[in-house]
Amino acid sequence: MANSPMKERPLSPHLSIYKPMLTMMMSIVHRITGIGLYFGMALFVWWLFSAAHSQSYFDFVQGFVGSWFGRLVLFGFTWALVHHALGGLRHLLWDTGRGFDLVRIEWMARATIAGSVTLTLLIWIAAYAAR
Repeated sequence: MANSPMKERPLSPHLSIYKPMLTMMMSIVHRITGIGLYFGMALFVWWLFSAAHSQSYFDFVQGFVGSWFGRLVLFGFTWALVHHALGGLRHLLWDTGRGFDLVRIEWMARATIAGSVTLTLLIWIAAYAAR
């Protein structure tokens, strides 16, 4: 066995082999939003820490969060949170054994995109209206 010639193993198919499909892209985006949520939670912890630290440090962090860049980051965090949550609900439905026909899979992927954008906009509209 030690002297047997090594056989070439087949390569696993990857993104350059498969034709991109909406469901495949949704899986990738779900993973990316999950990673993004880690960074968003780090910003949230930074904000909480600043509130506990001092008024001047809290004002500094509030200045960042209230800037155009901070609001853009918060908007992206909101979208990532909503998109990841809707993707999680989609996976929860699949865990029950439902929704696996191709038409429903495609419909749920499109509904996740539309729902995440719509809910994010509604959250921000409600937040600005409450100010």
